[in-house]
Amino acid sequence: MKINKYIIALVFTTAFVGCKKDFLDKAPLDSVNTSNYYKTAEDAVNAVNAAYQPLQRPKLYNFRIWTTDIMAGNSITGAGGGTDGIETQDEQNFVTTSANAGVLDVYRGPAPGILQCNIVLQKVPAISMDETLKNRVLGEARFLRALYYFNLVRLFGDVPLITKPQVVGDDLKVKRAPKADVYALIIQDLTEAITALPAASSYSGADIGRASKGSATGLLAKVYLTLGDYQKTVDLCKQVTALGYSLNSNYADNFSATKKNTAESLFEVQYSGATTYGFFDDFNQASWTSTFTGPRNSDFVGGAYGWDQPTQEFVNDYESGDLRKDLTVLYPDCPAFDGKTYLASYSTTGFNLRKFLVPKSISPDYNTNPADFPVLRYADVLLMQAEAMNELGQAGAEAPLNLVRNRAGLASVAGGLSKDAFRTKVLHERRMELAFEGQRWFDLIRVSNGQYGLDFLHSIGKVNATAKFLLLPIPQQEIDANPNLTQNPGY
Repeated sequence: MKINKYIIALVFTTAFVGCKKDFLDKAPLDSVNTSNYYKTAEDAVNAVNAAYQPLQRPKLYNFRIWTTDIMAGNSITGAGGGTDGIETQDEQNFVTTSANAGVLDVYRGPAPGILQCNIVLQKVPAISMDETLKNRVLGEARFLRALYYFNLVRLFGDVPLITKPQVVGDDLKVKRAPKADVYALIIQDLTEAITALPAASSYSGADIGRASKGSATGLLAKVYLTLGDYQKTVDLCKQVTALGYSLNSNYADNFSATKKNTAESLFEVQYSGATTYGFFDDFNQASWTSTFTGPRNSDFVGGAYGWDQPTQEFVNDYESGDLRKDLTVLYPDCPAFDGKTYLASYSTTGFNLRKFLVPKSISPDYNTNPADFPVLRYADVLLMQAEAMNELGQAGAEAPLNLVRNRAGLASVAGGLSKDAFRTKVLHERRMELAFEGQRWFDLIRVSNGQYGLDFLHSIGKVNATAKFLLLPIPQQEIDANPNLTQNPGY
């Protein structure tokens, strides 16, 4: 979906009041007047467009989500050293407290999106409009609300569950709901979204990139995998395949600024690279990934802030011949980037990210990157299916795994592995395939109720990682404002 379709001014539900009435005849000033809005199909579409926009912000997919790979041990913060990114350094070293600024960001990040989804779900049903379009709009809102809450519940556990717009007189000090209730809403939303949304192939023009039936089906599969319902995971993954998704022949096409919303993409956050808003503003329309991960002092890309530097341990985990290595990581003697030679001195670890870099011929400055950010890819679906089939003891689990491996230039895994050995294979594959896309942390904390993550983190020397860090702390600022909130254990 073209970024200008995200109607920014609508996020806060501004009401439009007629100007021909007597200036003394005013609506109440202590509440929002929506009497002249949410009347037409255009209003409905504009309203759901606004529900997408918070995904673009640094509090979510433009920064905080992909930096969870630093916490997961794939990389270190890097950046400019000293206190630059100190909140991420604390997460990396597992000394995070409830005062951490990054934690506050990711806790608050989904709130405006959830609000806008709730407004759509409350207001749009009463609009007289084409029923197919109405169902699509409502389906988009349900998908987006589920995605916002899925991030929250995985990062924080129990969270306040708000399903309608709050108004004057409501109790604004909402308690944390049990995570089981949050997951119940997510599953309900995604189930209804699957029914309401069209296939991605039905979108054209400015609508390309909207949430689709495949988006909702794939996300629900991930929800069930997280909850350990493996048969539902398998069934949903097969439904995604039936919708016509396929792997791109070139792995790098998934991150290209010129090849967006490909056959492998179930859902991605859209950017235009426009410079209408400031780069550090919430409403910025340029992706941060190239600017922030470009090698510092290299002039490889616009900006080049040197964040998210891969570790030696991560680079060593590539199998010989894995084509993804040269497309993901910059390392000494690697293929040149845009005609430029990489030097180990550009990084503290001797490595930088290549995966999201955009040449200056496409993004000439730090605030012009139009590349989208991948939220859910078909490769992820195939790996979810392989993992779930293995957990169920079903034959053929190696087939979806091998589709991903073969695309990477790797030999197929033969059948007959033990369940534990196959699980190790597929989790390794997830690490390399989805590296730096904000997926690894969620894998670490979901497998074996987080013990897999703790064992891995300890194996790479992160001895501070204890069970309490499997959830982030509830920000103290939020607890101070709402004494009904409780803190996660150990903080």
